[in-house]
Amino acid sequence: MDNTPSKATQMPLEPNKHELPERSKPSKAKKEKAIKPAKAPKGPTPPRTKREAAPPIPNDPDSMFKVGFLADVYQERSSERVITRFPPEPNGYLHIGHSKAIAINFGFARYHGGECYLRFDDTNPAGEEKEFDDSIEETVRWLGFTPKRITHSSDNFDRLYELAEVLIQKDGAYVCHCTKAQIVDQRGGGDGKKPRYACPHRSRPILESLTEFRAMRDGKYKPNGAALRMKQNLEDGNPQMWDLFAYRIPRKKEEEADELLEEDREDAKEEDTKEEDLAPHHYRTGDKWKIYPTYDFTHCLCDSFEGITHSLCTVEFELSRVSYEWLNNKLVDHKPMQREYGRLSMSGTVLSKRKIQKLVQDKHVRSWDDPRLYTLPALRRRGIPPGAILSFVNELGVTKATSNIEIKRFETSVRRYLEMTVPRLMLVLDPIKVVIDDLPDDHLEMLELPFSKDPAYGVHTVPFTKTVYIERSDFREVDSPDYFRMAPGKPVGLMKVPYPITATTFEKHPESGQVTVVHARYERPAEGEKPLKPKSFIHWVASSPTRKSPITAEVRIINPLFNSDNPAAHPSGFLADINPTSEEIFPNAMIETGFEEIRRRAPWPAEAGENGSDSEGVVAGPETVRFQGMRMGYFCVDGDSEAGMEGVVLNRIVSLKEDTGKD
Repeated sequence: MDNTPSKATQMPLEPNKHELPERSKPSKAKKEKAIKPAKAPKGPTPPRTKREAAPPIPNDPDSMFKVGFLADVYQERSSERVITRFPPEPNGYLHIGHSKAIAINFGFARYHGGECYLRFDDTNPAGEEKEFDDSIEETVRWLGFTPKRITHSSDNFDRLYELAEVLIQKDGAYVCHCTKAQIVDQRGGGDGKKPRYACPHRSRPILESLTEFRAMRDGKYKPNGAALRMKQNLEDGNPQMWDLFAYRIPRKKEEEADELLEEDREDAKEEDTKEEDLAPHHYRTGDKWKIYPTYDFTHCLCDSFEGITHSLCTVEFELSRVSYEWLNNKLVDHKPMQREYGRLSMSGTVLSKRKIQKLVQDKHVRSWDDPRLYTLPALRRRGIPPGAILSFVNELGVTKATSNIEIKRFETSVRRYLEMTVPRLMLVLDPIKVVIDDLPDDHLEMLELPFSKDPAYGVHTVPFTKTVYIERSDFREVDSPDYFRMAPGKPVGLMKVPYPITATTFEKHPESGQVTVVHARYERPAEGEKPLKPKSFIHWVASSPTRKSPITAEVRIINPLFNSDNPAAHPSGFLADINPTSEEIFPNAMIETGFEEIRRRAPWPAEAGENGSDSEGVVAGPETVRFQGMRMGYFCVDGDSEAGMEGVVLNRIVSLKEDTGKD
């Protein structure tokens, strides 16, 4: 059997983290400084149900709302019942940065006894799809939040249009036919050094603008041939008051519809405009509308329609607060309060929808939920628990400063969360066969192993037989003083096995020269002798067909997708920065039989958002089968696994320690 990894270069396995100590004893001075853990109070331990999680993470989930930025925001408007909203655009999958926005908006409302809406900002039909709509809702629920209501900006398209006409009649908007270059020039030129001046259409009569706006609605103009602009304050130093767009006629192509201010209206006047470039089909309203409101026009008004009290958004929208308030003051009675916090971004990866789409199209990753990405569906598939993500966001706190977090800091937080919430199993990634020659062929000994240091997790039994499998890196043909695992003539302990074993000989493949079998003896002491004490212990999995051991699996080791902290800065583009070993596959891994019980008792941990206790409509997926592979890292079942115990595929969630390169 070929037990080598699928990549040409074998992944260096992690250090033996559960060996007996190999260093000298600590000095007396160090012993005196050691702090003893506090003893638990005596008394019976209350029983826990099978689905209960391990002890809670020592992290107050409400700390971000009690002090600091969000506490101050609440005090500004504490007399009203809090109503917030999370307003994503359904044109892609949510990423790690959105987890902060979700936690803040839903958590702020919950903490203050209010409610939060999930509102889809579906005002740009190019690229928006129901698939993304569904994925976003599922992700929000997976994180453990249930929206009070699910709404769409498109629910209000008729009302928004009526208010646009009202704004024109109040001399607060006009129809403009300027080109991209003309608009840039009106706003001070590309470098902003020229004096600003008004659009020549700004002074057109109200009735004329109203007539032209209705002509836009009725399809008189081709994409980008006309737009409705708000008549704001060109003397204001804030560019958000320089006559923003309220309505436009978009093209189908998303790349042209995404950036409104860069659309070239001169092109729209050409007679050869293709039919397929005309206004795109909206996934909810169909072909009813040929014009669509902009974010700047829609967002603040929908906040008012829904009675939002606190419109919480990232600092990119801080300049927009003045236009937000200007438009609401013009058209509506209810005035929500907008406040801005620092966004969450991650170094060492890409979050841009277009960059991720390129990765998928060029087959650098399997899909949008490939575990190497940092979309929330990808993190879910990788096995990151929703509670770990929320705990991480809470650790960061909320200020106005942008949080640009390194991947290793995120993984450290996840590792700390998993250590307290998942059971432990023995998993051999790259197995090598060990035959204990002096044990009988039918030797079968059932050994009891705990699932965790916490007795509440319970115990399970595994078979110990004449043939076991160990990690290939746990055996060396030639011993050395600094090596404490298996080598010829050196005893080594097998975890929980009564006595150690000693390698005697080994066999090699005639062509590759790779060790295929190690022969060993069982160091059972003679009567009256003391047992041999090995210097280290290694994990193992036994061969026992009658006990259905081992369980075979394909294990995917998830490494960083990029080589640098800033892939976009690569002189040849972000694709040139891809790490060729971002995923390493071990096709012949082996899991001990305790895996069956772990799978049956999933999810691990049992928490809101996965078991559905606090969030409706969430089905526990295969990724909720999580465990610590002793010395190897934390793992979960991947969605590619087949039904039953055959065809198990595992993803490594995170390693046991940050630096896993040194063995």
